[in-house]
Amino acid sequence: MKRMGMIFRAKANKALDRAEDPRETLDYSYQKQLELLQKVRRGVADVATSRKRLELQLNQLQSQSTKLEDQGRKALALGREDLAREALSRRAALQQQVTDLETQHQTLQGEEEKLTLAAQRLQAKVDAFRTKKETIKATYTAAQAQTRIGEAFSGISEEMGDVGLAIQRAEDKTAQLQARAGAIDELLASGALDDPTGMAKDDIAAELDRISGGTDVELELQRMKAELAGGGTPQQAIEGGDGSTQDQARTQHKFDKQ
Repeated sequence: MKRMGMIFRAKANKALDRAEDPRETLDYSYQKQLELLQKVRRGVADVATSRKRLELQLNQLQSQSTKLEDQGRKALALGREDLAREALSRRAALQQQVTDLETQHQTLQGEEEKLTLAAQRLQAKVDAFRTKKETIKATYTAAQAQTRIGEAFSGISEEMGDVGLAIQRAEDKTAQLQARAGAIDELLASGALDDPTGMAKDDIAAELDRISGGTDVELELQRMKAELAGGGTPQQAIEGGDGSTQDQARTQHKFDKQ
């Protein structure tokens, strides 16, 4: 089972390696970095919003504190020390809130500065990665095109290999058919194979053809002799020839009548 699992993982890894495109991986990584940068920027905006809200609260509390201080002074001026004490007590409580809010404001301001600096650094890294990504993609595309051209010229690509095999099979089959056709022609010429048309000549017809062909040659030869001698006709030359030639002519004449 372990061996089967290892084989399966090896084949799956090989298939994934063939299917993987480095350019797509780089684009995906760049997209993830942009998403992270967007989150950091959103965090900076949230912290800045909280800081601004604290500043508004501080302004309100400071306004109330100033108002209570004025009320205390008026109360003392009117001889109402009790009212002045109450106003100052409320002002003291507000001052405690102001102190707490100022502390929170300083903390948020520090966080905002840190996040802003981090966002700037991340932005620089993303820009550098984008430049490097495009460079790698262009180099990979050029190398891929060069490899394909090289494979096409060398004939080592799968497509060219298949074409080469198809051409070789066609040439082998053509040579086999040519050899078979030549062998059949030789067998037909030698008489080892019967004529498929059923019109093969027997030995008598073959002999008659031979005699007829010989007579034609003898006639032409005697005619030429007569012309050279300057007298007589081809028929007279034949009649004056040997008996075998006359016999052959009579035999041919007899067969012609039949």
